[in-house]
Amino acid sequence: MADGDTNLPPIERKLGLQIWGIENMKMVPVPEKAYGTFFEGDCYIVLHTKRTSRGSSVDLHYWIGRDSSQDEQGAAAMYVTQLDTALGGSPVQHREVQGHESETFQSYFRNGIIYKKGGVASGFKHVETNMYNIKRLLHVKGKKHVSATEVALSWDSFNKGDVFLLDLGKVLIQWNGPSCSIAEKSRGLALARSIRDSERGGRAQIGIIDNERDSPDLMQIMRMVLGERRGELRDATPDTKADELQKANVRLYHVYEKDNDLVVQEIATRPLTQDLLQHEDCYILDQGGFKIYVWRGKASSPEEKKAAFTRAVGFIQAKGYPSSTNVEVINDGAESAMFKQLFQRWTEKNETQGLGKVYTTGKIAKVEQVKFDTTQLHARPELAAEQRMVDDASGEIEVWRIEDLEMQPVNPKTYGQFYGGDCYLVLYTYLRSGRPHYVLYMWQGRHASVDEITACALNAIELDKKYGDEAVQVRVTMGKEPRHFLAIFKGRLVIYEGGTSRAQKSSPEPPIRLFQVRGTDEVNTKATEVPARASSLNSNDVFLLTTSQVCYLWCGKGCSGDEREMAKMVADIVSRRDKHTVLEGQEPAEFWEALGGKAPYASEKRFQEQSTQYQPRLFECSNQTGRFIMTEVVGFCQEDLDEDDVMLLDTWEEIFLWVGKASNAQERNEAIASAKEYLKTHPAGRDLATPIILVKQGYEPLNFTGWFNAWDPYKWSDGKSYEEMKNSLGDVSAISEIKVDLNNLSLNKRTLSTTNLAGSGTANASSEYKSHFSNSDSNSYSNSNNYNSNNNSHSSPVPNGEGIYSREVLMHRTVDELPEGVDPTKKECYLSDADFHDIFGKSKDEFYQMPKWKQQNEKKQFGLF
Repeated sequence: MADGDTNLPPIERKLGLQIWGIENMKMVPVPEKAYGTFFEGDCYIVLHTKRTSRGSSVDLHYWIGRDSSQDEQGAAAMYVTQLDTALGGSPVQHREVQGHESETFQSYFRNGIIYKKGGVASGFKHVETNMYNIKRLLHVKGKKHVSATEVALSWDSFNKGDVFLLDLGKVLIQWNGPSCSIAEKSRGLALARSIRDSERGGRAQIGIIDNERDSPDLMQIMRMVLGERRGELRDATPDTKADELQKANVRLYHVYEKDNDLVVQEIATRPLTQDLLQHEDCYILDQGGFKIYVWRGKASSPEEKKAAFTRAVGFIQAKGYPSSTNVEVINDGAESAMFKQLFQRWTEKNETQGLGKVYTTGKIAKVEQVKFDTTQLHARPELAAEQRMVDDASGEIEVWRIEDLEMQPVNPKTYGQFYGGDCYLVLYTYLRSGRPHYVLYMWQGRHASVDEITACALNAIELDKKYGDEAVQVRVTMGKEPRHFLAIFKGRLVIYEGGTSRAQKSSPEPPIRLFQVRGTDEVNTKATEVPARASSLNSNDVFLLTTSQVCYLWCGKGCSGDEREMAKMVADIVSRRDKHTVLEGQEPAEFWEALGGKAPYASEKRFQEQSTQYQPRLFECSNQTGRFIMTEVVGFCQEDLDEDDVMLLDTWEEIFLWVGKASNAQERNEAIASAKEYLKTHPAGRDLATPIILVKQGYEPLNFTGWFNAWDPYKWSDGKSYEEMKNSLGDVSAISEIKVDLNNLSLNKRTLSTTNLAGSGTANASSEYKSHFSNSDSNSYSNSNNYNSNNNSHSSPVPNGEGIYSREVLMHRTVDELPEGVDPTKKECYLSDADFHDIFGKSKDEFYQMPKWKQQNEKKQFGLF
């Protein structure tokens, strides 16, 4: 393939994520449902575009699997160069190696990255969500950036310090090593739930082993698959991460040709200054072997620009660095934030971009919202909204609420109003090239029940089938709504903290509510309910305070006229009362009275001249090994603050140290020393007198929370802990009846001594890449729906083996009112067979063959929950 060839596939200029695999030396698009899964024998190209204060930024990665061929690696690198040219030289280019991905790359996959064995042989296939012919073991690593590698189905793969996920299709067993932290367990569970919801349509069960002695049924299943364990488990291998001292060792090299020879000349060490970079040349910046940057001047020759990756790889080899070293290629004028922070000072001209608007920063933790004309979306893709902005949001919308585990249509007059106690399905239909395309959003309320969330996923699968499995399914967590989701509701998106939109509401609506409104136009506006207290206010924004008599529009000093106009439109949605506009500092007494009195709120300016070019950065700090190691969290939010963490938030003018309740005592004690070490080793040569502020979990001050969008002050009291998330999975004893719930495994006592899964036959191998199942037919489950006639363990086992009671003694009774010895979670077990059939209309045998969520729903219905 000659350099001049244009073998690129059509590239859609949209914001968000696009991924291609290299197959037969060509770029083949990966379906969105498979994003985050990478085959070790392949190479991939990942394009990510996001909105910034200066318009948009583009990152272009090529990912190298550990078993990929040299030809595929060469093709991927060449395509990245061609894509860079096609995109006008604006992307930041990255070379990523499996297991050593950059923090930027890992930030795209919040639930983690899964590595699968094998490579593509028959093209990329649509990923089915109902795929059960699986038997694999995943080794899960990481706290902030999670990766899961497929390893051998053997106890030899295990260690004491990591999470392992045994995936059996309809059952996922999470085994947590005895040395695992709460954060690692939580991230492992998030990955397991992601596999359950996205790959299995919510139909798989999850069991967790924290202590093997407490989980005999789950351990029995593991031994059947893996055999008996012999010998002790090995200790975990510590991650080989670069410490801050190593990262601070920055050196700048001038790269040029002389007499047909390539010359690499060191010209400067830390601290670096921007004027060292000349537009006519190319440079290599070596960050202590941790990462290699190649900076390409605007006036450098095309040959030099094309040779960037080649030179970087040659430099890595010459220095004796690992072949997995990250490489980032930077274009003059389109530098990444991570590159700029390596310099003592980085200044930029006030460039006018987009539609002729100067982008500025200036107030509290906020970049000015940018207006743009959606009719220019295709002509000016850099102005498009953030992730999944597939069109100009002018398509058709249908909305359903999950009620009694079924889909109930929502009144179109209330489209855009979402309640935290509900789950919703939103189907968006738009035309492209005259053909309908579909995006199916699954919006999950923060206070919705587990049953409703599961039913939401199941109904989404059915709806997707109705449209030929063509819908792009987007799981939307309350408060994390993507840009396109905002746009389709035309500025009328209102998120209520709790409650429901059902006709029969369980509790009355509060008489006083407060909404934070953010957005400048119909494309980017959202109103979020926040606690009705003065401390929730923020001088950057407009807030709506609704009472039984009046609706106040409170305009902070930092808000714009566009933001005020959008708030007026939202005000008509949240209140039918008279609207009173109130300017910050001119509030009537009744305003403060409704909020329970005056209180401090985020109001002071925090960005100074230096910080106008510096974005706040969040890091996880670790000093457990005696080496100071920091892991950056790209695109951070409140959810990234884990209870067992010590986190560092760098806002340039201040350093915040956030200390979680369950953090390591040594790290807590050394937190201040860690912050000083961070300043001391910062490549930009930071002022060691920079204020360091220690923040305890649950006691965060306003000048800390102001950096987080829609900070929830009740997260630590109301948010789910790992144990609560684990308990919300339901009764794990149901997994011990795997023969019922799987329909495929035989686990009755006669076969417990075997180490292979029962069942034969071949399931359809059409879920991902057919070639990957060609050697695994023996691992497929039986497709038979018949149960072993001798297997009756799914009948109703009464806990402790005895006791039958009348329905009157069991139904609608509290725990204290039940007979002694009755398990309150299994009241139905104590009914006689006749009473059971009379109440449920089915036998116990039939009842326990139903999915767990259906069992729970029927138990609630008859007062036996």
